[in-house]
Amino acid sequence: MLNHDSMKPIYVQISEWLETEILNGTIGRDEKVYSQYQLAEMFTINPATAAKGINLLADEGILYKKRGLGMFVAPKAREIILENRKNSKLGSMVTDLAKEAVQLMVGEDELIAMIRGVYRKEKGEGS
Repeated sequence: MLNHDSMKPIYVQISEWLETEILNGTIGRDEKVYSQYQLAEMFTINPATAAKGINLLADEGILYKKRGLGMFVAPKAREIILENRKNSKLGSMVTDLAKEAVQLMVGEDELIAMIRGVYRKEKGEGS
């Protein structure tokens, strides 16, 4: 769940947890998400911290507010989350991988072949 020893702020961990719940289908499009008070109780955190995590997702268009009812999953939330994660997480990893490959004098074709092999293995296709 949450890692209180992490360098990542708790509110960011809350928003990432909610994103994962959306990606897993636990919370579907146009469904109500947990309130800041429910999240605070679930994770034993301050409600203001939970609210900050929820608001982060609202700012990104992943959640929307229904006045008097709470926050709900936006229709395109899944697509937004996938695009955000692809651009930030994979982009960073690919940059680090390319830098390391250059330092180790691994050629582009060799690097691509290595990636392709691991990718196919992860998909269960073998190499």
